[in-house]
Amino acid sequence: MSMMKHKFQWVRKAGSVSAALLCIALLGGCNNKKPQAQKAPPEVMTVSVAKESVLLTSELPGRTSAYRIAEIRPQVNGVILKRLFEEGTDVQEGQSLYQIDPAPFEAAINSARAALERAQANLPAVQLRQERYKQALENKAVSQQDYDDASASLKQAQADIQYYQAMLDTAQINLNYSKVISPLTGRIGTSSVTDGATVTAYQPVPLATVQQMDPIYVDVPQSTSEMMRLRKRFQEGLLTRDQEVISQVELILDDGSTYKHKGELQFRDISVDPTTSTTILRIIFPNPEGDLLPGMFVRAIVREGEDRQALMVPQETVSRDRKGDAYVMIVENGVALQQIIQIDRAIGNKWLVASGLTEKEHIVLEGLQNINHQTQVSEVYSGVWGKEVKEPQAQAQPAQPQPAQPQPAQAEGAGAPAAAPQK
Repeated sequence: MSMMKHKFQWVRKAGSVSAALLCIALLGGCNNKKPQAQKAPPEVMTVSVAKESVLLTSELPGRTSAYRIAEIRPQVNGVILKRLFEEGTDVQEGQSLYQIDPAPFEAAINSARAALERAQANLPAVQLRQERYKQALENKAVSQQDYDDASASLKQAQADIQYYQAMLDTAQINLNYSKVISPLTGRIGTSSVTDGATVTAYQPVPLATVQQMDPIYVDVPQSTSEMMRLRKRFQEGLLTRDQEVISQVELILDDGSTYKHKGELQFRDISVDPTTSTTILRIIFPNPEGDLLPGMFVRAIVREGEDRQALMVPQETVSRDRKGDAYVMIVENGVALQQIIQIDRAIGNKWLVASGLTEKEHIVLEGLQNINHQTQVSEVYSGVWGKEVKEPQAQAQPAQPQPAQPQPAQAEGAGAPAAAPQK
């Protein structure tokens, strides 16, 4: 019994010693743990911008319209005998388009001519009678009343000649109107009547429509607010205008292609549409090949003026906050700061800055994903954008697979043992 008690005490003492040794080992291990290294600030690439001269343009939607339009209507009543053109073809000025039955007008000419000849035949006798009465009145052989009647008959005969001459001229004009001709050179559309149709003079429905399409108009609307903004910038000297350059306009077709001929700004309408608060700009384009048709939807690139103090920043440097305000990240004294800017428009792959930025500030071009406002950064300044720096550095391409090297690969997990080299 005493022997068993002695063994139990010995085991308890041994356990206490083991526990104490374990605690010492753990404390020693904790004391030997190395302190973590401080993380280095992220590296960013910055650039600055310089003022440059930029030609400002606006892309405005619009539609084409014919240079001249003629609605063909008859000028006399009658029956269409024949249509003298093919629909959809080009016609020339003075070309006959329709033939109206000329028979009634030929008869009217013959009647007016006969009446004129009768009046002309009666004139000599009346004229001689008036002369005889005049001599007789001097000799007191006839009364004054007889002479006055002879003089009135002469004037009436002369007036009859003029009247019947006018009737003959009218009949001849109506006969000419029986041929409906084109008043201009252009392309004619569909015909609203066929052979044998009865038409009336100056009827409301045109027989056909001829449109001159070379040159051709393009009408584009411009808001009055934009017009006032441009006028203010010109008055403040922020924009300069070369009339010869400004008047040239480019055209983008509905399929996205650029029209090969340049147009010229002709005039700006003086009236404003009260429903849209816009005014119309009329541009004239040459159209020798007939590529532009009336009513086509196009976009006109109108040149506003030249900004000789423009600040342009790369589009990839501009972000937007939750409110939608545009900003860039700049670096001052090793600290990244968020700078709110006002953007005017996009020009190519750049933004035109209206305000909020100067030439002295360093803009973060690369490394934006690693920084926030007031982040300590390591700046690498690359120079002036567009001069020392032509474009952003290309993104790293994925590495091509390389043949396996006879060396141990590093384990992915922290503290994992290295794999044995492959043989």
